[in-house]
Amino acid sequence: MGIAELSILLLVGIVVLLAAGVPLGLASGFLGVCVAYWKLGERGFFILGQRMYDLTIEHALLAVPLFIFMAMLLERSNIAKDMYDSLNIWLSRTRGGIAIVTAVMAIIMAAMSGIIGGEVVLLGLIALPQMLRLGYNQNLAVGTICASGSLGTMIPPSIVLIIYGVVTDTSIHALFRAAIVPGLMLGGMYIVYIMVRTRMNPSLAPLPESDQEVTWGEKFLALKGLLPPVILVTCILGSIYGGITGITEAAAIGCLGTLLLIFVRGEFSPKLLLEALQRTLRSTGTILWVTFGATCLAGAYSIAGGPVFVANSILGLELPNMGVILMMMLIFLFLGALMDWVGIVLLTMPVFLPIVAGMTASEMGLIGGLDPSHLKVWFGILFCMNMQVSFLSPPFGPAAFYLKSVAPPHIQLTDIFKGFMPFICIQLIGLVVMLAFPEITSVFLD
Repeated sequence: MGIAELSILLLVGIVVLLAAGVPLGLASGFLGVCVAYWKLGERGFFILGQRMYDLTIEHALLAVPLFIFMAMLLERSNIAKDMYDSLNIWLSRTRGGIAIVTAVMAIIMAAMSGIIGGEVVLLGLIALPQMLRLGYNQNLAVGTICASGSLGTMIPPSIVLIIYGVVTDTSIHALFRAAIVPGLMLGGMYIVYIMVRTRMNPSLAPLPESDQEVTWGEKFLALKGLLPPVILVTCILGSIYGGITGITEAAAIGCLGTLLLIFVRGEFSPKLLLEALQRTLRSTGTILWVTFGATCLAGAYSIAGGPVFVANSILGLELPNMGVILMMMLIFLFLGALMDWVGIVLLTMPVFLPIVAGMTASEMGLIGGLDPSHLKVWFGILFCMNMQVSFLSPPFGPAAFYLKSVAPPHIQLTDIFKGFMPFICIQLIGLVVMLAFPEITSVFLD
């Protein structure tokens, strides 16, 4: 069997196994072990085992469970609710104010933990009932919550960026710096869309019936609810960007800071800690299973000569550099509708990144250019932009299922996906901007 036939067989195999309900980690691991044994016999098992071991001893990977633990603690405390109430006092009398508050809160939460699913659930519990009670358009409400909740893939300390950095041997510090402007840009685009849409059609976001004005004194007093999040973000990102600590140490500081804040606020209990630890173990276990399985498949495919075959096939099309990049973006979008982002990173980057690394950096961008040393970083940000889209894309967009788990019964999955459409368009516009002006990622790199 040639490498072309093997590639088709693996693609069909992974699709069939996923359609049959086999988890991605087990499906990819099974196929990887089969290919390794077919090519190298029992020696293939040792090679795959070594690849998994090399991945697990990456120091930066320790940041993943720490950031997850921090997110679980925040989810069970009232820190997020107090932050929401504080922002609400400032913006509740603004047209579309509750939706804007939701987007701003999502940006701050993303900068605290970099977790995606928990953020959508938390926003669904806090913001969705409020927007529905005030008569907000259902599509606008669910779209705002899920699109804003997905910003955790872009805004540091994003776990997606950490995994990408570990797999591709790219500086995570550089990735975090490069993601600041794109992440804030995307969040800003959501807010601008909400403001424009609600002013064009005020019935989408009615103002509260109360005519009672909030005094400036009450507004400034409400800012105390923002202090804990600001302290956490400053401790985490400040220690990273200031060169004081590494990614893992900053994650540990974030966990300790969150525990301290919960204790000072009188919310700490053994039950809260136990539940946070249990959910952290479940989430981390899921990520690790997918990581190990996809590592097996990627390693076996590499043994079989797959990366060379794919590279030659793509380069054989004789497309310009940006044409190749656009093809990769389409592949990311297609895979993102079928599987988890962890699997996509581990399966595609060993194939795509050598091709990208061989391109002329000055030719990158539809309009602008790119510094050669920033090529891998820029490609990582493009990948995260694609994962933003996949997080909302039907039929398996995980954001819809996260929100459905806490939404009122009358909101169906079809309603949720319908609300995603304008925000998916915004994400695609953001992706085009990143392709056209790659220097956006270099603002804090130089």
